[in-house]
Amino acid sequence: MAEESRSGLNQLTQRLEIRTRGKGFYPFTRDVGGWLASAKVETGLLTIFIQHTSASLVIQENADPDVVLDMADFFEHLVPEGDPRYRHTLEGPDDMPSHIRAALTQTHLSIPVLGGRMALGTWQGIYLFEHRAIPQRRNVILHLMA
Repeated sequence: MAEESRSGLNQLTQRLEIRTRGKGFYPFTRDVGGWLASAKVETGLLTIFIQHTSASLVIQENADPDVVLDMADFFEHLVPEGDPRYRHTLEGPDDMPSHIRAALTQTHLSIPVLGGRMALGTWQGIYLFEHRAIPQRRNVILHLMA
């Protein structure tokens, strides 16, 4: 599901809903690239922002799927569930670790647009990094300034 609006002559916005199946990395580079192509903007700056505090955004290698699996395993080890030091436990054992993981990664990305395309490197892809164990509907806002 997506919503689009235009604000002035030099700004475009789009809302993407990304459904997750629980913890893990969810690529959405193609969704962003398709929207960007339809915008027909040659040069600009794209900001991608996630409207959540228990999921995050990352740019990561998209060629070898072991990279994102290793990253997910690393974050499970770095910020474990069930740590007795957590006070915020009302929303389940995965919630506080999710907030910490999101704080250690990013809630927004800035990507230059050159020649009508994102200026990503050859092996770079955009991922939603879901930190919660149960399926979620995540809102991601795209904002293009041209």
